[in-house]
Amino acid sequence: METIILAVVIAVVVLGALGGLLIGSTLKKKKLPPPPPAAPDLTAPPAEPQVGEEAETPRDEPRRTIEEVDLPGGGTATVEEPPAAEKAPEIEIPEPTAGRLIRLRARLSRSQNALGKGLLTLLSREHLDEDTWEEIEDTLLTADVGVRPTQELVERLRERVKVLGTRTPEELRGLLREELLKLVGTDMDRTVKTEPEGRKPGIVMVVGVNGTGKTTTTGKLARVLVADGRTVVLGAADTFRAAAADQLQTWGERVGAYTVRGPEAGDPASVAFDAVKEGKEMGVDVVLIDTAGRLHTKTGLMDELGKVKRVVEKHAPLDEVLLVLDATTGQNGLVQARVFSEVVDITGIVLTKLDGTAKGGIVIAVQNELGVPVKLIGLGEGPDDLAPFDPEAFVDALLGD
Repeated sequence: METIILAVVIAVVVLGALGGLLIGSTLKKKKLPPPPPAAPDLTAPPAEPQVGEEAETPRDEPRRTIEEVDLPGGGTATVEEPPAAEKAPEIEIPEPTAGRLIRLRARLSRSQNALGKGLLTLLSREHLDEDTWEEIEDTLLTADVGVRPTQELVERLRERVKVLGTRTPEELRGLLREELLKLVGTDMDRTVKTEPEGRKPGIVMVVGVNGTGKTTTTGKLARVLVADGRTVVLGAADTFRAAAADQLQTWGERVGAYTVRGPEAGDPASVAFDAVKEGKEMGVDVVLIDTAGRLHTKTGLMDELGKVKRVVEKHAPLDEVLLVLDATTGQNGLVQARVFSEVVDITGIVLTKLDGTAKGGIVIAVQNELGVPVKLIGLGEGPDDLAPFDPEAFVDALLGD
């Protein structure tokens, strides 16, 4: 019995000792700290850019050109150049006006001297009977001289040829030159009035129906004035014709003249008013106003011109009203001249296209009709083909060499 009890006690002691060992071992495992982590591989931060003495020597690195870089979609890289700045138009230097008509005399005589040669041939006949004098009249009328001037010229030629007796070619030429000069007129003031006394600017209004070269004449007149050392502002008051303002502005840009324009189909009088106002503020010498000429009814066109004239004169009186006529229209041009002269006080005539099929006699006829001088003539399509009218050079061109 005692042996059994002793065995049980030993067994309990042994089990207790074993249990304590197990529990201690477990506690020891939980209290151990985790092993230290392995040292990480540290990478130095990128160096900040330095300047001056602290800057590093740059390293050679492989570089690729823009052509070697593949773009999305496989496209080829293109470099777009910036748009070139729009160049300002070059300012032209117009041909001086002094002696311009004389320089253009050869061109004028080639197309105009049929009148002079025809008259000289007829007057050189040995016997000047009534049939010959009728031929002389027909020659003058065909050249657009007009009925009344023709009758006056023939009458004077009859008297002088009768008194002269013998008629050498030189005598006949001198005689005819004198009589033609009387008809053309050498005592008229043909100066284009652009220098009013005591004020600036001079104001010139250019009128005429479309197709006569009115806008072109305005631009060429600007060149004439600039060539003479004047400063100019252009007023594009022909607002009913879409291309008129662009055309006039182009003429102005070529010689450095500023153009005042308004909206298409706008009020012409408003544009004219603004042009004069701008010219006064800029201190220019002359304001040229191109007016409308497309209205075919007398009332509509003339009312518009009258309004432009009244509005402009709120600034200052008009110094010139130039009527542009196409010399090739002959007697139709005289009808136009009469209509315009009823509404605006025409002070001068500009004859264009005098180098074509025009007859030189239109100069005499239009002056006789209106009582105002031809001041400028156009002898071609060139920019400097507008010339101050010189009666002697013109008659010499009619008679030829």
